[in-house]
Amino acid sequence: MKMLLLLGFCCGLVFGDRNRSDPHDQRVFPVLSINYDYVQMPFEVSLWILLASLMKLGFHLLPVLSGVVPESCLLIVVGLLVGGLIRVMGKNPPVLDSQLFFLCLLPPIILDAGYFLPIRPFTENAGTILTFAVLGTLWNVFFMGAVLYGACRLEAGRLASVDLLSCLLFGSIVSAVDPVAVLAVFEEIHINELLHILVFGESLLNDAVTVVLYHLFEEFAHAGEVTVGDVFLGVVCFFVVALGGVLVGGVYGVLAAFTSRFTSHTRVIEPLFVFLYSYMAYLSAEVFHLSGIMALIACGVVMRPYVEANISHKSYTTIKYFLKMWSSVSETLIFIFLGVSTVAGPHAWNWTFVSITIVLCLLSRVLGVVGLTYIINKYRMVKLSGKDQFIVAYGGLRGAIAFSLAFLLSSDNFPMKDMFLTAIITVIFFTVFVQGMTIRPLVDLLAVKKRKQSKCSINEEIHTQFLEHLLAGIEGVCGHYGHHHWRHKLNRFNKRYIKRCLIGGERSQEPQLISFYNKMELKQALMLLESNSSANLSAGVTAAIPRQRSRKTLNISKEREEEIRKILRGNLQKTRQRLRSYSRHTLKPDAEDDDWSETRLRKQRVEMERRMSHFLTVPAPPESPPARRARVECGEPLRSDQGSSLTAVFELPSVSDQLLEELVHQRL
Repeated sequence: MKMLLLLGFCCGLVFGDRNRSDPHDQRVFPVLSINYDYVQMPFEVSLWILLASLMKLGFHLLPVLSGVVPESCLLIVVGLLVGGLIRVMGKNPPVLDSQLFFLCLLPPIILDAGYFLPIRPFTENAGTILTFAVLGTLWNVFFMGAVLYGACRLEAGRLASVDLLSCLLFGSIVSAVDPVAVLAVFEEIHINELLHILVFGESLLNDAVTVVLYHLFEEFAHAGEVTVGDVFLGVVCFFVVALGGVLVGGVYGVLAAFTSRFTSHTRVIEPLFVFLYSYMAYLSAEVFHLSGIMALIACGVVMRPYVEANISHKSYTTIKYFLKMWSSVSETLIFIFLGVSTVAGPHAWNWTFVSITIVLCLLSRVLGVVGLTYIINKYRMVKLSGKDQFIVAYGGLRGAIAFSLAFLLSSDNFPMKDMFLTAIITVIFFTVFVQGMTIRPLVDLLAVKKRKQSKCSINEEIHTQFLEHLLAGIEGVCGHYGHHHWRHKLNRFNKRYIKRCLIGGERSQEPQLISFYNKMELKQALMLLESNSSANLSAGVTAAIPRQRSRKTLNISKEREEEIRKILRGNLQKTRQRLRSYSRHTLKPDAEDDDWSETRLRKQRVEMERRMSHFLTVPAPPESPPARRARVECGEPLRSDQGSSLTAVFELPSVSDQLLEELVHQRL
């Protein structure tokens, strides 16, 4: 068969040659033809993705290299080599197009970060993150812009043509911390959760400030003059861009959660709704020039708890690994394209401008972090130490967002665009190579606390939730409404109203313990069914019974598994319902309990009236006061009837109190 195919291929080539040599001969059907233009675009995209994946694979196969050089640095070097090779071949290397970056490469990275964002550390440090993201970015922009403008005024020659608005616009581009670069470096050094969420949260939230200042200074450059009204509208625009992006993302997150409620019969398309609604949130925000990054983060944070309660375990696994794969490929392509775009140019090198830019980036970052931390520590319970401040300041990396914003500038309005691009690429290389390569040794040298590799145990989670409830109760007793109080109120509102609308089936009303039990049961059942053996039982049972005989293979059908799950869930639910907590607003006693309590109360009331009538209707025999006084002075005791009557009269309140206490306890 192979010989026949080879013979046919050769014959086709021969006849094809004959056909080309003699056009008058009869045309023979071509066995093989080449049409590269038809598949050029998808073929080249696939080649770039394949190159990025192979580079990532090779990087992790060399532990010596990965322990010294960050992955982002190696990818930029690969991009430089590929761009140089394309340049040697006599072709123009491709440039990282801004539309390709903002619409295709950036959304997967932000969605992965927002969907798996640690909510508890983020909310607990929201004030600090917002301070660094808003006030810190504003400080960096205006400090860099003002000082850079002064340096350009002092420098004669080409820099003298750079005006104040151009310097402020350049400062708004180069001042923002890049989330892609921060993720690429901080994920490798395993820094502790507090520092990671501070730097990464700042890189996510400063997008609103960067977008507003970028468009604001660009419009001012077109207009030529700035008024007080323009400044006021710029401040209003900041709130519109930030809050509008959050609102758009929240709406799409609610829609995604509500849609996932009805996907129990079509599990295959469950992950698709997560990706589509998230991407639609990003595009909708970009349509109105809102913050697309804020929209993606809000969408992922809002929809995750409800979507995961509705979808199957396999759909959750698909969403998790597809997001990780997609974001990893996008991150790799971004850094490779940065290297290729550096070779592509064009460049306008100016030693003075580039050197001042690098120095001002470091200086403004250090001064901003130290100054803001001094104010923040006055209101924080856990203070940021000097080591923490150094890591936060040193971890302010720049990346492809700054390059793409600079690439969008118009050469007509900004004739210094090439010099700005060259300076921004130099700053990116400096932060990624110098700061990115030295931050790991500095973390080890300063003995900065790193993140725990193991997950929290069930015991730790239970005690954490117990302390949260305890602190919320203490805040309620003291009358101080802190974040524990408001978190407790939000959880109650979420449980009573939102979950019932966005989560389908019985999971919207089941207690948290049963929900956790369902997750553990489902996980164990899937493990047993996939392995089709009892060898994958817990390690604790294996250690306790080392010589236990191997059990038979468990072949449980899905119907039987669902029946067992319903039985266990129903029994646990009944137990939960029987152990009701007392509340005078919600407790509804049974009718039999009411009849029994009223009968018991009637009997005790009759008994108390009988005793009171006995003590009050049998008075002591009368005795004259002089005789009673003489008897007391002589030391003679009182008569028994007087003593008993007096004792009864004085003990009457205590008897009634005891009866009332008994009635109250029996009623409870």
